[in-house]
Amino acid sequence: MTPGPQAADSHHALQHSWAEARAAAAAAAGPLPPSSAPLARASGRTLAGDLVALRDMPHYASSAMDGWAVSGTGPWILAEPGEPLHAHQASTIVTGGALPPGARAVLRREHGEVAPDDDGLPHLRLGPAAPPGSPSGGADIRPAGEEAREGEVLLRSGTDLGPAQVALAALAGYDEVPVTGRPLVKLVRTGGEVTEAGLPGPGRVRDVFSYLIPPLVEAYGGILAAHEKIGDGADEWAAAMADTPSASGAPGGHDGDAPPADVVITTGGTGLGGSDYFRATVAELGGRLLIDGVAMRPGHPTVLAELPDGRFFLGLPGNPLAAVVGLVTVGEPLFAALCGREPLAVVELPSGEAFEAELKRTRVLPFRRMYGMASPATGIGSGMLRGLARADGFMVVPPHGLELAQPVACLPLPWGRPLETAAKPAAAKGRRRSVAAKGPVDWSGLDA
Repeated sequence: MTPGPQAADSHHALQHSWAEARAAAAAAAGPLPPSSAPLARASGRTLAGDLVALRDMPHYASSAMDGWAVSGTGPWILAEPGEPLHAHQASTIVTGGALPPGARAVLRREHGEVAPDDDGLPHLRLGPAAPPGSPSGGADIRPAGEEAREGEVLLRSGTDLGPAQVALAALAGYDEVPVTGRPLVKLVRTGGEVTEAGLPGPGRVRDVFSYLIPPLVEAYGGILAAHEKIGDGADEWAAAMADTPSASGAPGGHDGDAPPADVVITTGGTGLGGSDYFRATVAELGGRLLIDGVAMRPGHPTVLAELPDGRFFLGLPGNPLAAVVGLVTVGEPLFAALCGREPLAVVELPSGEAFEAELKRTRVLPFRRMYGMASPATGIGSGMLRGLARADGFMVVPPHGLELAQPVACLPLPWGRPLETAAKPAAAKGRRRSVAAKGPVDWSGLDA
């Protein structure tokens, strides 16, 4: 592997093209094994096995209404709630309450009234609002097994779990469910010049990675399990990247009961400066570089490494737009491989601008979809975010350049509009519009 940061002469010996870097990241890992997730953390996961009813649902016959459980025809003698009922007996019941033995129907509260009989004893009888012949046999009873029978499949393997699916699992009696593997991720933000809040002073910069990286990690299938800020010292880098259990809670360690992260993402420190320790730390931990720089801009100093135990280090550049380009280019296909899915597919759109050739380097640019074409956004320097904030995705301009309207590969962003090409609107019927027509032009078919 490439030695530490001082070995500039061997730097980028493993440099990949943009397409090669994505392919290498996708081939670096296999799907993580399934695991069990508590219901509180199951939403957003994918079911890894069929979810079956552990018993009949519901497992007892119950009332669908407030009122009285009755046996036989009325009037009815009132019995104690829950006691077995015999002919012409009734007992009060609430919605969801278990039917007592012998109950044949439920009389709704608004359909009955309790009044004294000739001897002054309370009896239940039909009220003025009761329909003729009520209650019919089985009226307002929820039979056992009405929703599902024991052993019946409630949710198939591969189902995406949302609130309704998790609630169904809870109703069935589950406390945790089997889910497909998703990588645990630790984010390590580096740099002693970073300000956490407010306006930074001269020589300092505001933290943006806390807001940029975690949502992208989640969108691409990762689970952010830890988040740490370190300075520029070699010892801090080594402790944070090792990600080993720390009983004392010292920086760099994680909870002793929690597993180490499958992927550690660092921001900054992937260049060749005196305080760039990514490669040296990988070497000290016995790891190897899989991708050492990508022939693209921004995001050129993106690095991917693997440890002997199968954990990965993803080193992103310290500039915000460059870091996002590195994460989309290398991190997304790596997460896809760990999650057992295909990487994001590119969508071809006509280029809204012509690009000159730029030898051996791919340009990955935030773009806006304007009138069906991919047009580069403004404010897209490696340290800028204004263009990214308005972007629908990244357009991937090849080294040989592009002609105007030539197809260009585009990757979506989680917050952007869908990139699929919209169907052409049906041709308008009737006369063609006259050149002299003064009415407004209908531009609804264009997606500005």
